[in-house]
Amino acid sequence: MGLKGVALIITSIFMFISSALQAEEKSPYLYILGVAQDAGYPQTGCYAEHCMPGWNDLSLRRGAVSLGLIDPTSNKKYMFEATPNFPEQLYQLEKEAPNEQFELDGVFITHAHIGHYSGLMFLGREAMGADNTPVYVMPKMGQFLQNNGPWNQLIKYNNIELQPLKNNHSQKLGSVKVTPFIVPHRDEYSETVGYRIEGPSKTALFIPDIDKWSEWETNIVDAINTVDYALIDATFFADGELPGRDMSKIPHPFVSESMALFQALSSQQKQKVWFIHFNHSNPLINPDSKESKQVKASGFNIAKEGIRLVL
Repeated sequence: MGLKGVALIITSIFMFISSALQAEEKSPYLYILGVAQDAGYPQTGCYAEHCMPGWNDLSLRRGAVSLGLIDPTSNKKYMFEATPNFPEQLYQLEKEAPNEQFELDGVFITHAHIGHYSGLMFLGREAMGADNTPVYVMPKMGQFLQNNGPWNQLIKYNNIELQPLKNNHSQKLGSVKVTPFIVPHRDEYSETVGYRIEGPSKTALFIPDIDKWSEWETNIVDAINTVDYALIDATFFADGELPGRDMSKIPHPFVSESMALFQALSSQQKQKVWFIHFNHSNPLINPDSKESKQVKASGFNIAKEGIRLVL
C-alpha cells in the first residue's frame, strides 16, 4: 500500500473518531449529583468515628441521592429527586448545564421520604419563588403534596406544577423516555417508584430505594440484562451495620447480598451496576475502605458525584 492509501486510512479513522465524539457531545446524559441516603453524610447527631471525617473536612461530605438529566438536543435539563441538598445540587447542575442554554424543565420524585422530596421547599416563595416548575409524581405522591402543608402552598402559589405519572407509562422528554415502575418499600405517605431512563442509544435503571430484591415482582438480574446502567439501592453494606438496631425493620438489600446475587453475571454485565444511596454507616462512603476495594475488585461500580453516563 502506498503513502496515499495509508493517508486515506488515517483520514478515515480520524473522521470516524471525530464523528463519534460529536455524536456523544449531542447525546443526553445522566450527571450524578448526590450519592448518600436521605440524611446525607455525615448524618445529623452522628459523632462516631465513621462520621467525624465528614464533620472535620467539608470535601468529604456527601449529599442525598440525586441525578441530573441533561439533553443537548432539546436544551432541557431535569433532576431526579429534590433532596435536602437541593441548593448545592442545583448549583452543580447549573455549572454542568447553565440556564442560558439549558432550561430546568422538571423534577422527578420517587417517593415521600425526606431525602427524595423535601428539597421542593427551596422552590417556594421563601427561597427561589419558582414559576410553575414541573414536578413529576405518582398519584399518591401527588395527593400527599396537595393535601399537606407546606407543600400545598407550592401548588397554591404556582411555584410547582404537578405532572401526573402512571405505573409503567412512559413520559417523553425530547430524545429521552422516562418510565416509572412501582417497587416495594415503606410507603407511609406515598407509593415508591424506580425509573427506567431511555436515551437514543443507552438505557439506565434508577432504583435508589427498595425493600429486599426478593420482594419485587421483577427479577433484578433480568432487569440489569436489559439496560446499560443500573443505579441501585446500596443503603447498607451488610447486616449488623447499625449496632443495637433490628435491621430487618429497614429491609434494604445489603450490598453484600446484591453482590452474591449478581455473582453469576458476566464481567460486562457487572460493569453495568452502580451502587448508590449510601447510609452514613456504609463503608462505601469511604473510597479507600476495604469494602470499597472489594466491590471494585468484584467488577462493580460505586457511584460518586460528577460521573456522567451517556444515554
